[in-house]
Amino acid sequence: MIVINFKNYKLGNKALDLAKKIQKYLPQAIIAIPSTEISPIAKKTRLKIYAQHVSPYKKGRATGFDLPQAIKIAGASGTLLNHSEHKISMKEIKEAINICHSLSLKTIVCTSNLQETKKILPMRPYAIAFEDSELVGSGKSITKYKSKDVAKFSFLLKKTRIIPLCGAGISSAEDIKQANSLGCKGVLISSAIANVKNPSFLLKQIASLKTK
Repeated sequence: MIVINFKNYKLGNKALDLAKKIQKYLPQAIIAIPSTEISPIAKKTRLKIYAQHVSPYKKGRATGFDLPQAIKIAGASGTLLNHSEHKISMKEIKEAINICHSLSLKTIVCTSNLQETKKILPMRPYAIAFEDSELVGSGKSITKYKSKDVAKFSFLLKKTRIIPLCGAGISSAEDIKQANSLGCKGVLISSAIANVKNPSFLLKQIASLKTK
């Protein structure tokens, strides 16, 4: 599973252009995009689209919050939660997961350590992405600099139906291979694709890796 987080690197037509490139090389990838981009990209691509965050509120008095119902109407099929750049409480994570479950929206919950992972496991998200905030955007892959922790994380999820992912500094096809060797079923990747002039180079490498 390849989850590509656009963060706020690409917006408007640039976000759509990147989505189309991803669809060309990795049509099975999931893209996590700003809520403002969900509807236009959903209309013009066939990619699986996730929001980057939702708040655990239902329709009504929730000014300024992105609601699960709203992202589903816009065309998303899931959401990230608890990214290192948008941490929320365990209570909020649980409530958001429950609302998303009720709407058939999938959740990928980010976690920064094994203790946090253990607390999230009973909440039954679709996937958990293990990341290290110090490595996010650094180009230093978690698969190299925190390989033992990644392996321990994967082992925690081994007997569950929750998909283990890892992220932070993932920037090459080799990093993805290493993630797989450590027990992960995919990666969360961002700046190496969303914040470069030529994303096609890495997209082609990943596509080639997936066909081997």
